[in-house]
Amino acid sequence: MGFRGIYDHTVDDRGRVAIPARYRQEFLTGAVVWLSREGSVQVYTTAGFEEKSNREASISDTFLNGRRSRRRFDALSFDAELDRQGRILLPQRFREAAELRGPVVISGCRECLEIWNPAKWDEELEASQEQGEGFPTEQAPEE
Repeated sequence: MGFRGIYDHTVDDRGRVAIPARYRQEFLTGAVVWLSREGSVQVYTTAGFEEKSNREASISDTFLNGRRSRRRFDALSFDAELDRQGRILLPQRFREAAELRGPVVISGCRECLEIWNPAKWDEELEASQEQGEGFPTEQAPEE
């Protein structure tokens, strides 16, 4: 499943946000939210997150950077479930770090959904468009 599109939603007073209706079926068995380095909260299917986790764990834990990578990765992830209205609860720490209050933008990012503060989303979208006019660039992945 590839997640696509841009959706306007709202984080309610209890920290819940609705998953776009077209993707709710994908999260019926659960979700994992992860705080990204760019300042969004990413929402993965359980299977999608396991794939990401396995890639992250490919660095041996016999090396300091491998152990630190696992700590950072696992500490910044949280299991979530859809409620009857198709919402997930975002941990308060994640909401504060990503500045998610009231209106939010949910964007498809192929393997996950990203939940953004609208002002941060505008900045990120502008930077992304400036980088490559919407096309991939020949650049090494960020560490």
